[in-house]
Amino acid sequence: MRTYRYFLLLFWVGQPYPTFSTPLSKRTSGFPAKKRTLELSGNSKNELSRSKRSWMWNQFFLLEEYTGSDYQYVGKLHSDQDRGDGSLKYILSGDGAGDLFIINENTGDIQATKRLDREEKPVYILRAQAINRKTGRPVEPESEFIIKIHDINDNEPIFTKEVYTATVPEMSDVGTFVVQVTATDADDPTYGNSAKVVYSILQGQPYFSVESETGIIKTALLNMDRENREQYQVVIQAKDMGGQMGGLSGTTTVNITLTDVNDNPPRFPQSTYQFKTPESSPPGTPIGRIKASDADMGENAEIEYSITEGEGLDMFDVITDQETQEGIITVKKLLDFEKKKVYTLKVEASNPHVEPHFLYLGPFKDSATVRIMVEDVDEPPVFSKLAYILQIREDAQINTTIGSVTAQDPDAARNPVKYSVDRHTDMDRIFNIDSGNGSIFTSKLLDRETLLWHNITVIATEINNPKQSSRVPLYIKVLDVNDNPPEFAEFYETFVCEKAKADQLIQTLRAIDKDDPYSGHQFSFSLAPEAASGSNFTIQDNKDNTAGIFTRKNGYNRHEMSTYLLPVVISDNDYPVQSSTGTVTVRVCACDHQGNMQSCHAEALVHPTGLSTGALIAILLCIVTLLVTVVLFAALRRQRKKEPLIISKEDIRDNIVSYNDEGGGEEDTQAFDIGTLRNPEAIEDSKSRRDIVPEALFLPRRTPAARDNTDVRDFINQRLKENDTDPTAPPYDSLATYAYEGAGSVADSLSSLESVTTDGDQDYDYLSDWGPRFKKLADMYGGVDSDKDS
Repeated sequence: MRTYRYFLLLFWVGQPYPTFSTPLSKRTSGFPAKKRTLELSGNSKNELSRSKRSWMWNQFFLLEEYTGSDYQYVGKLHSDQDRGDGSLKYILSGDGAGDLFIINENTGDIQATKRLDREEKPVYILRAQAINRKTGRPVEPESEFIIKIHDINDNEPIFTKEVYTATVPEMSDVGTFVVQVTATDADDPTYGNSAKVVYSILQGQPYFSVESETGIIKTALLNMDRENREQYQVVIQAKDMGGQMGGLSGTTTVNITLTDVNDNPPRFPQSTYQFKTPESSPPGTPIGRIKASDADMGENAEIEYSITEGEGLDMFDVITDQETQEGIITVKKLLDFEKKKVYTLKVEASNPHVEPHFLYLGPFKDSATVRIMVEDVDEPPVFSKLAYILQIREDAQINTTIGSVTAQDPDAARNPVKYSVDRHTDMDRIFNIDSGNGSIFTSKLLDRETLLWHNITVIATEINNPKQSSRVPLYIKVLDVNDNPPEFAEFYETFVCEKAKADQLIQTLRAIDKDDPYSGHQFSFSLAPEAASGSNFTIQDNKDNTAGIFTRKNGYNRHEMSTYLLPVVISDNDYPVQSSTGTVTVRVCACDHQGNMQSCHAEALVHPTGLSTGALIAILLCIVTLLVTVVLFAALRRQRKKEPLIISKEDIRDNIVSYNDEGGGEEDTQAFDIGTLRNPEAIEDSKSRRDIVPEALFLPRRTPAARDNTDVRDFINQRLKENDTDPTAPPYDSLATYAYEGAGSVADSLSSLESVTTDGDQDYDYLSDWGPRFKKLADMYGGVDSDKDS
């Protein structure tokens, strides 16, 4: 007999329960009133199988966020093998089994122990099985079923950013895109309208609008001006449930900034500007600043300034300060108060970056009038020329006027001017100037051949204000005068062969002249009149400032006449005619058959390329000078043997030995022993002269001792005689001085030892009577006394 067993699965079709804010804390075993029982047949081979209804039976639905005080009932498992005697045991496994979901092992009731959140886990997969409690063997095969959490609207929309930042150009058209905001809802978008979000604007109207479905924010007002308002704060709300009542909502803030466009032309705050500048301002000097205001910012506020018209269009310029966008008026050319005192300019300010879309707002430029007043400045004198060029003949006499310079004070006061020459440019003081009228005249004779051009500087100074002065260069050219005769270009010394023929050219002559005539040099050559008649040579003028010396006869004899001196007269053709006579030396020499010189007199063979006579003479003079130097050096070395041992720095070979020692007075007995003069016998016989090196050939001569009553004068005469006859004396004059003053002195003693102790008793007026040698002492001591008397 075939038996049929069924596994019944009972589940509770969940109904919404009242919501509680407290979690589940109590477990109950009650069953809901309404149940649906499904039978599940077994899978045994010997058992019959029931057909399944598309497997929908195994899906349960459970509401999320259950807030009841009891456990939430899910369903019931039941097997047809269950006889109700407790022999079967129901087991639940899978997601959350035993923790989140529990089963009554006796009855098969399934309950949820915790509040479920679909956003955390929307589906739970569980497995159910019935086993024999005693044997532990399954009586039914394991079945799998799904618990799906039904969504409720428990999540509000959340924006992807808490704060949005956006920009849009000012003056944009209505409907211009600004930014798109996005909000997400964690609820199930496939179940009901819990996740359907609708956008709306809470703050920011009427300037902006938002599309309800996309969240795109657009401009809603025409001609929004950044200069009036730059920042806008818009609040956007996102609400689920399709915006219906009871839906949840979230908000976000959108900070919108209007960006600048060039919709404002530059404008000057005033129509007229006025500045002042001194006439001495150099080009490039800033005079003043002007600025046109522009409400735009960045490159839209950049301004370019230009001078469009006016009297000073070429005298002034304007540049733009890139940092401050100011126009700087500058001097373009030198100003002159005496010529023009006021200038009027028209300055224009314009935007370099213009947007054609906004040209309808008007021209993007503005103009203003600038008046510039030139201030008078005390200026230095101004010369009538930038430089002066004068000429003067080199034979001009002293004080000859060359020309004049003129300078005037450019100021309205017309202060008088005086002139002077800068002596740093005329160190030799060749020229001078009249300080009153500026006439230049010579103060020394000139020489063109020494200096052709004189470059000096003339200074003009205001008499009332010497600080105001100016300078001008003065170039003076010295004109040539024929004051130099022509002369040979070089020293001519030639030769003629003994076998020379008549009319043979032996030398070509050339001349030079320091003068520089306007028509060029034209020299003429001729023999001097005293030598023209009997000369053995002739001069032929080539008419090209050269001349040739030709032989006048056949054959010359060097033994009869070895040298001929030809005086040649050279003249120029300028006025006055200058001439000079130069001598050409012609030697008669022996020559070979080709005319090459071999010898003249007994001299060695000399070729044209050898040494000249002047060079040979110079060599001989050098040899003689060298020999004389050797002789003198030998003589000096011999003489040095007798030089004194004591050599003074001031020795000039007069043998005066200077001792710059003032001594110590009468108490100084070490400086000089006067007793030697008083007692000649005290002289040591062994003493010799100390001013020369002793010689072995001559021994010191001993002189007889003087008598006791010998006078000092006789003693000195005796010593003088000995010196005259002394063979050991030096070869040059020697001065022997014996400081003997005689028996007495009219000056008495000047020693301070014999003076009174007080200065007041001393009278030094007599010093002024002793002559110029004692003038210093008279000034010193006489002055001290006079100071004391006063």
